[in-house]
Amino acid sequence: MEVFFEHDKEAISFCEHLFQYNKRIELYWRTHEEWGNQLQLEIGHADGITSTTAQAMMDVFNGHRLTSLISGIIKTHYYYSNTEEIDRITDIAQWLYDGEDEDSRRVRKNRDPSQLLKSIIIGNLENTDTIHFDSILKFQTKMFKDQLIHFVGLAIDEYKREEDHQAFVDSLREYIVTRKATFSTVHILQGNPFTFFKPDGKQFTRMELRMLMHKEPLYMVGLDEEELNLAPLIAMAPDKITIYGDYPSEPKTLTVINVFQEKAEFKPFSSFPFSNYLKNKS
Repeated sequence: MEVFFEHDKEAISFCEHLFQYNKRIELYWRTHEEWGNQLQLEIGHADGITSTTAQAMMDVFNGHRLTSLISGIIKTHYYYSNTEEIDRITDIAQWLYDGEDEDSRRVRKNRDPSQLLKSIIIGNLENTDTIHFDSILKFQTKMFKDQLIHFVGLAIDEYKREEDHQAFVDSLREYIVTRKATFSTVHILQGNPFTFFKPDGKQFTRMELRMLMHKEPLYMVGLDEEELNLAPLIAMAPDKITIYGDYPSEPKTLTVINVFQEKAEFKPFSSFPFSNYLKNKS
């Protein structure tokens, strides 16, 4: 099998990844006058050589081509020119492309564009003994690039949601700066919704929260009176907030910390100071 790479760094990267997957492969490297780096693979009885070679090529693509391809799509298909915006959208698009977390899979609806490219490469490996990496990317990847354009569009949607959320957070910060604290300290237990406690450990009733919220024009900052996590805190504008729980990255918690900044802190559930409430609850 012969594999050609025009760029030296990509040829080196391919070799490194290939040997990681299979150390039994013998490889000979020379320079081809027209096609650049010519790698001859003596595969012998190496198991799964097609899959490992394809994966090594995918690693080269992901490491050397993906970022520039995504940023090019952002500029040419979606007409962005601001460098900071392009960089942020590129980061989100790459997260969507290869993220393993639940959020990235949800946004991309469990589709995996990299598998399409890998199947194209495997098809070439199975049909010929001579593979030109640049030719595959240039002439055989229209469907893959169309999918990538769609994923970049999803990334732009996520970016716009981030911008909207940050604008919302900024408006809340500006609002609470002008408010006088109703309570100096508020304690919160994570849950859906949060459970709120006064400085002396007494729990806020649902009626108390609604009365506090009713006194404030929360509609001015886009909060609904039915929202019982962030809205009560905005209405109270406390000097200090302590959130207790086991999920520091829980979205509602992060929003509160983002809005109140140095006034808010997170502590583990075991640090919750009002044991009487927990006994009564149990």
